[in-house]
Amino acid sequence: MDRGESPERQLSPRSKIMSKLAATRKLCPVKKSSAQLQANYDSSELLNKQIAAVINFPPKQIGKFMSEVLVLGFPDENNEPILVTPDFKIKNGGKLF
Repeated sequence: MDRGESPERQLSPRSKIMSKLAATRKLCPVKKSSAQLQANYDSSELLNKQIAAVINFPPKQIGKFMSEVLVLGFPDENNEPILVTPDFKIKNGGKLF
């Protein structure tokens, strides 16, 4: 598992927030992930947000989108995702333990 920032985002036609996650490690280029985050996050809140994600799973096709990263979160009372984030600014690419 790893942690990085989400430097770019786009809204899909279905109002799904698409996050492009950047892992700042030499062996890990920019990777994309699809996550339905609109219930708890405005897309502007995700810009440069540090999050926890699994980056070593194989890519998975989600509709027309190829997701390369599993974003980690917990369900809220409505079963909508709340992202796992550090309390303090940390170095990008760190291990989660």
